[in-house]
Amino acid sequence: MNLGGLDLNLVVALRALLEERGVTRAARRVGLSQPAMSAALARLRRHFDDELLARVGGAYELTPLGAALLERAGTACDLLERVFSSQAEFDPATETREFTLLGKDYGTTVFGPHLAQTVHREAPGVRLAFQQASSAVVDDTGSALSTVDGLLMPHGIIDGFPAVELFQDRWVCITAPDNAEIGEALTIGDLGRLPWVVYQRPYDAPAARQLSMIGISPRVEVSVQSFQLIPHYLADTHRVALLQERLATLVAGMVPIRILPCPFAAMPLQEALWWHPLHTRDAAHIWLRETAARVGRLLGGPKSAL
Repeated sequence: MNLGGLDLNLVVALRALLEERGVTRAARRVGLSQPAMSAALARLRRHFDDELLARVGGAYELTPLGAALLERAGTACDLLERVFSSQAEFDPATETREFTLLGKDYGTTVFGPHLAQTVHREAPGVRLAFQQASSAVVDDTGSALSTVDGLLMPHGIIDGFPAVELFQDRWVCITAPDNAEIGEALTIGDLGRLPWVVYQRPYDAPAARQLSMIGISPRVEVSVQSFQLIPHYLADTHRVALLQERLATLVAGMVPIRILPCPFAAMPLQEALWWHPLHTRDAAHIWLRETAARVGRLLGGPKSAL
């Protein structure tokens, strides 16, 4: 459609109406009078040829189209806000800005603190907000990236968006220190017969992906939604797990684990910072990406703890 004839203020009104489910509350939220919000609702109803909000008894309920537009309206408002907050110049020493980064617990634990330390020194007015990435990152990557400033994610899960390389890591096997089922070294046979703890989500289950390449289906006893939780389910069992070496090294100081080399050529991990193309020329985002890349280079390649 031609956006030239569309009043973008209606997008803000649409979001408020659908989220508040009432003209009075929506008007109060965006600072409009009730008649002005009623007029906006009338225009929106004509545009969509749908009631959007239908009165049922003493309250409003969303029509099927209104329910479908609820999330989209929020995404559109967030996207518009980011578009119109783009900057031609950015001075980290004086600017006040918040950057929101999505990621798994691995990236935010291994890389996040190093980035936060650098930002603390160089950009005292900048805030970092780390959020847990959901399955929407894979299901609808464009929408997920359009409302944040970046995504900490290794290669092999998403594609088709710009990224800057950060650091490398390798996979290691971990088990309880007193696991008598394992000798001096872990063998391929051990991986096939011993029970496993794995990361839960299918699209990011490294144990399943790595082992399938050598013809082994792990016998899973426990699955969790956080890489950091994996070591906690090894104590007093014969279980094994696959974990990123940098995270395993950090966790080993808090949870007793034994870190062992993988008995097969596990594919190394390349962590990256991904972003939506709409941020590419924004000076603030350029600074963020360059800073992240610099911090990543300091971390460098895999640091073996074995």
